[in-house]
Amino acid sequence: MARCLTIAVAQTGPIQRSASRAETVDRLVLLLEQAAVAGAEIAVFPEMALTTFFPRWRIDDQAEIDAFFEQSMPGPETQRLYDAAARLKVGFAVGYCEIAREDGHTRHFNTMDLVGPDGRFIGRYRKMHVPGSSEPEQGTTTHLERRYFEPGNLGFPVFDYRGVRVGMAICNDRRWPETYRMLCLNGAEVVLLGYNTPLLLDEAPGLAHLRMFHNHLPMQAGAYQNTLWVAAAAKAGLEDGQALIGGSCIIAPTGEIAAQAMSLDDEIIVHRADLDLIETCRKVNFNFALYRRPDQYRRISEPV
Repeated sequence: MARCLTIAVAQTGPIQRSASRAETVDRLVLLLEQAAVAGAEIAVFPEMALTTFFPRWRIDDQAEIDAFFEQSMPGPETQRLYDAAARLKVGFAVGYCEIAREDGHTRHFNTMDLVGPDGRFIGRYRKMHVPGSSEPEQGTTTHLERRYFEPGNLGFPVFDYRGVRVGMAICNDRRWPETYRMLCLNGAEVVLLGYNTPLLLDEAPGLAHLRMFHNHLPMQAGAYQNTLWVAAAAKAGLEDGQALIGGSCIIAPTGEIAAQAMSLDDEIIVHRADLDLIETCRKVNFNFALYRRPDQYRRISEPV
């Protein structure tokens, strides 16, 4: 009998700065309900699914910054999403801004949590490849993630979800081959990923026609080269004056896009992922355990 997991990607349209957490959670709950009706067993929401993408602005007031972060997950506003998961028997992965208190310090991470079909926390990933800068740069699209977030410190964990090995990644992580390689080596079969990506970049207007191609290309390559299913949820549309790209998708271990969002609004796409296809692809393409040469790759991990 084939092993399968029915995956939903829950793309959201823009989440404006004026939107309350309650309004935003209402939208996420509705998307999860639509995923359940479509037969999904798990759903993935975008990066920073609870707020606008605030690193597009330079903000100095720490209280104003912290208002975009969650003090706990679930919290008073987000508990309803967890309750919906338990009611619908559909788990999810959701991206959000995390305030963590570790070793006596308050720390800020760009985070994604995996939640089970009982509404209970399973595991956490913190964005490893934090892009952008700490200050605005002339001629460059303002992207100040490095001002507000520390790089992740939890590695590339993989968790059991209904007998399926699931890993997570966030936005810029999808550009890096090391992300998929580490998740593959840690045993992942499915990667759940969320992103917020501008449609246009001030620094490269001549490449505007390639934005969607470059959005999908590394995810398709990562899926193919590591024989993984990749499910990627975008935040899309015109958010606080910035156009976000959309293009949410589910990618097979063959590298093919199995399903793709067609809108720039709240939208569910669903695909029944054949997990046995992973083994088929590994037989045809790659036997990692046999062919890997880690002794020859040391320069990759040497300090810059």
